[in-house]
Amino acid sequence: MSSPSGLSPLPSKPLLPPPRATSSATLLHFPSDHQYAFSSRASRFKCSAGDAGFFTKLGRLIKEKAKSDVEKIFSGFSKTRDNLAVVDELLLYWNLSDTDRVLDELEEVLLVADFGPRITVKIVDSLRDDIYAGKLKSGPEIKDALKKSILNLLTAKGLKTELKLGFRKPAVVMIVGVNGGGKTTSLGKLANRFKNEGTKVLLAAGDTFRAAASDQLEIWAQRTGCEIVVAGNENAKAATVLSQAVKRGKLEGYDLVLCDTSGRLHTNYSLMEELIACKKAIGKVVPGAPNEILQVLDGTTGLNMLPQAREFNDVVGITGLILTKLDGSARGGCVVSVVDELGIPVKFVGVGEGVEDLQPFDAEAFVNAIFP
Repeated sequence: MSSPSGLSPLPSKPLLPPPRATSSATLLHFPSDHQYAFSSRASRFKCSAGDAGFFTKLGRLIKEKAKSDVEKIFSGFSKTRDNLAVVDELLLYWNLSDTDRVLDELEEVLLVADFGPRITVKIVDSLRDDIYAGKLKSGPEIKDALKKSILNLLTAKGLKTELKLGFRKPAVVMIVGVNGGGKTTSLGKLANRFKNEGTKVLLAAGDTFRAAASDQLEIWAQRTGCEIVVAGNENAKAATVLSQAVKRGKLEGYDLVLCDTSGRLHTNYSLMEELIACKKAIGKVVPGAPNEILQVLDGTTGLNMLPQAREFNDVVGITGLILTKLDGSARGGCVVSVVDELGIPVKFVGVGEGVEDLQPFDAEAFVNAIFP
């Protein structure tokens, strides 16, 4: 597999035994655990203020850059914006005597945009109360109240959309989700974003079920100039791959280890239990890790994503969500439903196929993006 022009992986230090490079990305083949001779100094974290400052500044920088990416989010949510464009028409000639009819039509618009019945009723009833109480006296005021209501739903629980990477290096992020949701692609785009901010990133190919998964992640390693740890044989367990990747990240001074996992249906309990093993294996190497467990949800499934997220959260404790494929037939109201019903923050949204199209989620930017 050839490396794209102008990109090369980071150099690696040899482990025992030395990694065998079968491509321009480094592939680590695992010996038994006793063949690793980590010194007590290497295996001990140095919890310094500098490390804490690094991750704090990194999170702040990525969030601030989200503000400048609003135009991409606008284009990504074009279908939702088209659906909600009728709001302006509904409110253009609004008058008090016409309130019930207008609100009934507004309710239908929100349902089409996948806001969900419970949230839709909550929003519309609140608007109706404020209108009849004389607090809202014009179409523009009603629209502003609608946008504020949606923003409050996204922020009322005090959920933090920034990645929480702790203060110990390496920080570890594990990506989970059902088949076909875009886990590996999202991981690659995350790697690209972090690498561009000067972070030393190691990829871990923990998807040991899908034959092409490691190859796909290797391509992302080449694109981003990151190194990658993959299984040395077909029978390698995902927990072993991730454990050894984190060990390497710890030994070689990586800032961040991004761990891919196999796609699995949320109803397949034996495979769901494997995620528990992966989480425990990582935690044995780095106490408190993984720092983030991000679930990738396919935005085109709409509200059907809710039971998936519930099951994964019950099994491993999801810390944040990545909503993908919001550039196609997806309806953006599902974002509000997920946050409100599950109490789990959306941390990134995928709004296109480009390497830069995984955007940090910002509630205010989102609301501005979905309304014309």
